[in-house]
Amino acid sequence: MAERGETIRIGSYDVKITRLDKVLFPDDQITKRDLINYYRRIAPWMLPHLRGRPLTLERFPDGIDKTRIIQKASSSYNPAWVKTVTVKKVGGTVRHVVCENEATLAYLANQACVTPHIWLSRSHRLDYPDQMVFDLDPSDDNFRLVKETAQSFRKILEELGLPAYLKTTGSRGLHVVVPLKRQDGFDSVRSFARRVAQAAADADPEHRTLEQSKAKRRGRVFLDTNRNAYGQTVACAYAVRARRNAPVSVPVDWHELDKKDIRPDGVTIQNVFARLDGIEDPWKNFWQRGVILKKVQQKVGKFNDTRRISQKKAA
Repeated sequence: MAERGETIRIGSYDVKITRLDKVLFPDDQITKRDLINYYRRIAPWMLPHLRGRPLTLERFPDGIDKTRIIQKASSSYNPAWVKTVTVKKVGGTVRHVVCENEATLAYLANQACVTPHIWLSRSHRLDYPDQMVFDLDPSDDNFRLVKETAQSFRKILEELGLPAYLKTTGSRGLHVVVPLKRQDGFDSVRSFARRVAQAAADADPEHRTLEQSKAKRRGRVFLDTNRNAYGQTVACAYAVRARRNAPVSVPVDWHELDKKDIRPDGVTIQNVFARLDGIEDPWKNFWQRGVILKKVQQKVGKFNDTRRISQKKAA
């Protein structure tokens, strides 16, 4: 690749790249060149999770130890081939970037976008998410509690007849994700997610909580369902996180939770491709297994009531 101010051809598009030797991860000497190369190579795995979605860009023009920019609005200087979608927000509208191809991924990386955060819905049906996300956020570095909590979610969801998928955050926690058929609106999905999370919290209130305040969590795993709302975002599968070693948020198989050495930030841009060469994609059938939550709304209510009765008898 060229050193600065050059244009490269990616598919049908000309992508201008600059300052390739700019160090973005100073502790690891990972450069913009490395970031661009990673996103170009990971594109076949990542694009199915990006296409059609409004993006919020987490950018670090001077490296991850310097100023962070959270960018929602598409830049006026973006090339015409970078697709966008205009979404309604409180007080007006915002035009977000939509990533449809490898060229756009490379272009965004050149803008020092370390992490693209995705909406849970796609541009042609923004009010209807195609996934429900449970963000399991530990209060400390006790990942064992996070793994146990994820397994609890899996059990509850399977009892409700819902598919459950898993990915690391690339930070400290895990995401449990349910694919949806875009028949339920955000309010309905968020309400449903809250009821499932409450069941998981009730199963182990000593170690799990829905408490928003960090001061009141008292070392417990926070079961965050807030992302299941219009305009909220989550780090995309295979996105790099702005942390030491450049960890990646990756789909994982449930059996991997049994491994003692699994870490939420253990897969990085240095080792992710060795991982992909050695395993089958845990999310290969994700989009084919979408469900309609309306069909199990009553079931989750009865499920919660039954669990409360059982817990009272046990007490």
